[in-house]
Amino acid sequence: MHANSIALDTAFAAGTPRFNRPIAEDALATWQQAYATHGPACAAQVGGEFAVALPLPQGGTWLAIDRFAIHSLCYAVHDGRLHYATRADELARRLNIRDIDTQAVFDYLFHHCIPSPRTIYTGIFRLPPAHYALFENGRLTVAPYWTPQFAEQAAPDFDTLRDEFRGILRDAVTDRLTGDGKTACFLSGGTDSSTVCGLMRQATDCPPASYSIGFEAEGYDEMAYARIAAKAFGADHHEYYVTPADLVKAIPDVAAHYDQPFGNSSAVPAFYCASKARADGHTRMLAGDGGDELFGGNVRYAKESVFDFYHRAPAALRAIGDPLFLNPLVGSIPLLKKGTSYIRQARAPMPDRMQSYNLLDRLGLDEVFTPAFLASVNANEPREHQRATWAAGPHDASLVNQMLTFDWRYTLAENDLPKVVGTTGLAGVEVGFPLLDTRLLDFSLKLPTHYKLKGLKLRWFFKEALRGLLPDEILTKKKHGFGLPFGPWAVKDAALNALATESLRAVAARGIIRPAFIEGLLTHRLKEHAGYYGEMVWILMMLEQWLRRHAPDYRIA
Repeated sequence: MHANSIALDTAFAAGTPRFNRPIAEDALATWQQAYATHGPACAAQVGGEFAVALPLPQGGTWLAIDRFAIHSLCYAVHDGRLHYATRADELARRLNIRDIDTQAVFDYLFHHCIPSPRTIYTGIFRLPPAHYALFENGRLTVAPYWTPQFAEQAAPDFDTLRDEFRGILRDAVTDRLTGDGKTACFLSGGTDSSTVCGLMRQATDCPPASYSIGFEAEGYDEMAYARIAAKAFGADHHEYYVTPADLVKAIPDVAAHYDQPFGNSSAVPAFYCASKARADGHTRMLAGDGGDELFGGNVRYAKESVFDFYHRAPAALRAIGDPLFLNPLVGSIPLLKKGTSYIRQARAPMPDRMQSYNLLDRLGLDEVFTPAFLASVNANEPREHQRATWAAGPHDASLVNQMLTFDWRYTLAENDLPKVVGTTGLAGVEVGFPLLDTRLLDFSLKLPTHYKLKGLKLRWFFKEALRGLLPDEILTKKKHGFGLPFGPWAVKDAALNALATESLRAVAARGIIRPAFIEGLLTHRLKEHAGYYGEMVWILMMLEQWLRRHAPDYRIA
């Protein structure tokens, strides 16, 4: 989802690939050598962030992108040829493809993004992370060139691993500095962004330029922690407080900038953060994304591990507990309800269990969508996509590691990274992700599971290894990030409420959402539970804002 698009059908190499062979005269020539030696899966020998397209000497085309899809490639087979570009909307324009994939609209409303390989345009696809595409003799093959292999150390030595880890981190940050003092960093005050800021200080021995976003809203502002980190590292610190007026101004442009609908609400504050850095002359920013997903920092890892206790309990115990707690009479007793809820959730297979709180399911598909829209989509497709991704993961890995690889796809490649890449691109700033360095990824594969989740302690090794570098307040804070108080603001601010109301009614007019649901959402649900239902208002608003720029005539017949 980059701001600029390559021309169709030209050989190109983008990003910063790390080859394990001598570099030829340029990256493109080195890719050609790698393909000649190793064939279509040659990208498995290459680390770093990249996208590459090679017209083959014998005819045909080969494409590949990096392990986390930091760089993007979209493709379509048209008139017997493979066409490609970095943006789906650019490819659609050049091939004169105007049809919107209604299934993709449903997928967006389920996931808040459109997971690859589907895109919003019928017949245009996006390469999934760590995949290549080979078009040869009229046949298209899309396949993974790399799948993670966990090799947990049986007898880890903490001190040795800590020193190796710190060394890799320093190199990862240093390699992503421009050398001209024009590199800044995002600083939320969380563990990851604080780590990047601190290592920038070590790498240059100069005050790193840090940028933070705040909100004048109770329970959302994390600026105090950003200030702690900035003070600890002597950063040249910059703060900006986003307002409802800022949202009203930026929402249409941020929504339209993406090459398909995108619903991560922290995109707007990330855009303002990058814009402030650009206004100060910075051309590159380092982001802290990836630490949670490589080293076990998300709350769901602990939660799902608790549910996993059920499956490891003796069968005889489950045979007694299941009939007891799943009895409707027992399930209605207040003191026993938690046991009933636990067993019901634990019995659900992975990865379905992680979607037990999906907003659409809780609202009810028939209540949200029009009959015509539902009749035109497969409502099970998002779960089928997730089940296929889970099934393709490492079966011999621990539950935590299986969840990590799942999150590399859905949390990073499909959501958080497009958010940062897209909004920094709109602001005119390049971005680097040192915590997703391939060397750090490889290091994480050998860590024992209990170094990632120790009991119920999240990312234990990461924090312990950085004790002394990071302030204690940062190490012990709860995870937050750039959360946006959209729901509360949409209730209180007239201009923001007007933008949301007009957008949602326009979605209803397209035949996607029931008008009665929209009115109930705006007049009752949002006011009663602004934080919870604000998420639904946001993703519908961003869908409409994207459609009116890219597909204004889209309607459900």
